[in-house]
Amino acid sequence: MSDIQIGSKVVKFGGSSLADAGQFRKVRAIIESDPQRRYVVPSAPGKRHSADIKITDLLYTCQKLASAGKDFSEPLEMIRSRYLEIAKELGLGFDPTDELDRIAQRLREGATRDFAASRGEYLNGMMLADYLGFPFIDAADVICFNESGTLLMTETMMLLRERLAETKNAVIPGFYGAGPNGEIITFSRGGSDITGSLVARAVRAEIYENWTDVSGVLVADPRIVKDAAVINTITYEELRELSYMGATVLHEDAIFPVRAAGIPINIRNTNQPSDPGTLIVAGDSADSDAQTGYTITGIAGKKGFCAINIQKAMMNAELGFCRRVLSVLEDMGISFEHMPSGIDTMSIILAEDAIKGREKTVLSRIRKAVEPDVCEIEHGISLLAVVGRGMRRTRGTAARIFAALAHARINVKMIDQGSSELNIIIGLLDGDFEEAVRRIYDMFVNSALITKETETD
Repeated sequence: MSDIQIGSKVVKFGGSSLADAGQFRKVRAIIESDPQRRYVVPSAPGKRHSADIKITDLLYTCQKLASAGKDFSEPLEMIRSRYLEIAKELGLGFDPTDELDRIAQRLREGATRDFAASRGEYLNGMMLADYLGFPFIDAADVICFNESGTLLMTETMMLLRERLAETKNAVIPGFYGAGPNGEIITFSRGGSDITGSLVARAVRAEIYENWTDVSGVLVADPRIVKDAAVINTITYEELRELSYMGATVLHEDAIFPVRAAGIPINIRNTNQPSDPGTLIVAGDSADSDAQTGYTITGIAGKKGFCAINIQKAMMNAELGFCRRVLSVLEDMGISFEHMPSGIDTMSIILAEDAIKGREKTVLSRIRKAVEPDVCEIEHGISLLAVVGRGMRRTRGTAARIFAALAHARINVKMIDQGSSELNIIIGLLDGDFEEAVRRIYDMFVNSALITKETETD
């Protein structure tokens, strides 16, 4: 490993951070303000306004039309005009026309959705490298997948380290890599976060900065809780719990590469670069650092679940009962989220989409497998997670959560707490979801702020 990378920072910029020329200028100012920001991972240009279309979505449209043998010149021209507009405003000589012609030819020849989608990051990476004066490294040359689309970590680390050791600065587009035969393979949407994490691990970065359009991870969804507080410090474990339950600031798979290397992640706001954002650290580091100031760290959740409710007298004495029920789901390729149970009852919480159109078959097979007294499906369930390392050390946390819900007359359908005591997951009706988030936020955040203000006075 070259000494030039010691103390380096990897910076990833999302689509909103690179939506137009004005955003490009902000990005360059951020990078030039700290010489340690050496390796840059860009997304494709995002929306400039609510009615705008993301470059990636335009590329998907091109591929869809091409695969149907239809003309896709209109969305392709929209893409070309967008890049040319940015380049012109920045005074660059960058012209994507030749590259887009090659992309169009590949699409006519049957290129995949992955190839089409990746070209937004590819072109944006080339343009940003031109603007910064940094070398451009094609992610297809350094991010490796196998035939089934699984990331090859060892090979990727080796290629990244060899390539980046040769250059003090570089732009590596996010979101994609290549398979054994050179075919383009993408991560899931939001996968540029993963690329940034891989680069950070490869160069053993001091920190991985993920720049977006919010000033960090928020305690709750701002669409539900107005002016939700920013989380100052959060652990990898807490963030994964929140990401899994719907918090979308960072792709959940981006945590693993840097977590293994002990590299902290800093979520920052491109439009407010002076804000410290949220620092994501290992659990043992967080315990000695500044706490959030609240017992809980965050609240997140999702709608779109259902419950298979099963009752049978003496269920607890029937050997293999749960196994036979779960075998039905396994045989049908259905995964479940939670399985609360009692002596004679059990409920299986699963995504509505997982059994859509197959409800009768699922119930029929369960009835045949275990002969229950009652077996029915309840729809319209939401799952809400209250997450926080402080919950382990604070008595009465669960009581406060359910008191907040009881005061709002919100009925709880399910309660589940893991052995780590890091989170409490609550099942409730879809219609109660938003109010439940607001009530729990009031109980733990607003009440804490009021207490602090009173103490100050």
